[in-house]
Amino acid sequence: MQGRDAAVAAAQRVVDEVVAPNAEEWDAKAAWPEDGLGALLAEGLGGLVVPTEYGGLGLGLRGLVEVCEVIGTADASSGLCFGMHCVGSACIAAKANLDQAERLLRPIAAGEHLTTLALSEPGTGSHFYLPETTMAHAGDHYVVSGTKAFVTNGGHADSYVASTVATEPDAPPGHFSMVLIDADTPGMEWGGPWEGWGMRANSSRSLELRDVAVPLDNRLGDEGDQIWYVFNVVVPYFLIAMAGTYLGIAHHAVREATAHLRGRAYTHSGRRLAEFDVLQHRIGTLWAALRRTQQLCHWAADAADQGSSEALPAVCAAKAEVATATVSIVNECMTLVGGTAYRDGSVLQRLLRDARASHVMSPTTDILYTWAGRALLDLPLLGGMT
Repeated sequence: MQGRDAAVAAAQRVVDEVVAPNAEEWDAKAAWPEDGLGALLAEGLGGLVVPTEYGGLGLGLRGLVEVCEVIGTADASSGLCFGMHCVGSACIAAKANLDQAERLLRPIAAGEHLTTLALSEPGTGSHFYLPETTMAHAGDHYVVSGTKAFVTNGGHADSYVASTVATEPDAPPGHFSMVLIDADTPGMEWGGPWEGWGMRANSSRSLELRDVAVPLDNRLGDEGDQIWYVFNVVVPYFLIAMAGTYLGIAHHAVREATAHLRGRAYTHSGRRLAEFDVLQHRIGTLWAALRRTQQLCHWAADAADQGSSEALPAVCAAKAEVATATVSIVNECMTLVGGTAYRDGSVLQRLLRDARASHVMSPTTDILYTWAGRALLDLPLLGGMT
């Protein structure tokens, strides 16, 4: 597989053959989309953002947003699960040494390893960049202890990129580091299954880390690098992956509303809803909102890939704008479709439940606009927000 177009086409095949036919069932059963993710990895998309020198596709953020957009059109949970794998992959790749490249990145690129993030914690909430999970030296390994929350792909991934804080007396305050925890490491205890209102199939579970032994070779970058990872890797890759996924929801909603207006006719007059000026205007407005938001997201991904000085505010604004646009678009599409959209089990009610997570998922929309503003004003991003 070569190029972004080939990756998008591969994702579309998986969506058509596996994801779309099963999305409703996965949502109803809150079942992690194992078959969908397996098919995506089998198509060679596991290494979407892994550098080509390690066997990956090296397609960066523009490839990520477009692939997640395709997946999200059929199932937002699958888009989230795949996107988090890509964010974890990017974290591993960012400062990988030769051992990590051979041991982790090549299997990821070959579709043999699924990874994800374990950053959020119940105590710090949306301030996911301030971990309280501790890391202490113990000979040839670290001892990691703490509680992680909302771990996407929880219990199903092969590895987890986790954030920690040093506990040694001589460690500077806020000495945060990133480590990779293998799934079969003793001391990992998973919470109950994810029972969400929306994004029901993403297996977003809590994780207790009880004196978990992590090899020194599983540290990502240097000790104290976590904040660098957050703003140079996690933020752009996560925000762009989620922007693509939520764009997919908006695409699906507009498609549902358009099909309804074309196909629905009044029995007493024979007139189709599509023939009414006001409804033509409303669907045109929704389509325009979707397309301009899509263009912002694609531009933001390009800006970040190219190292633009506007990359950080661009990706922050893109995810924030997508959240607002997608919730509004799905809500308005439900109004256009009417009572049939409001019934239990309708496609649009699933899309609305999934779309609403866009404002809740950290970094929240308010934080993103604040970060964008701080970046544009050359102010510290975390000033006054801890």
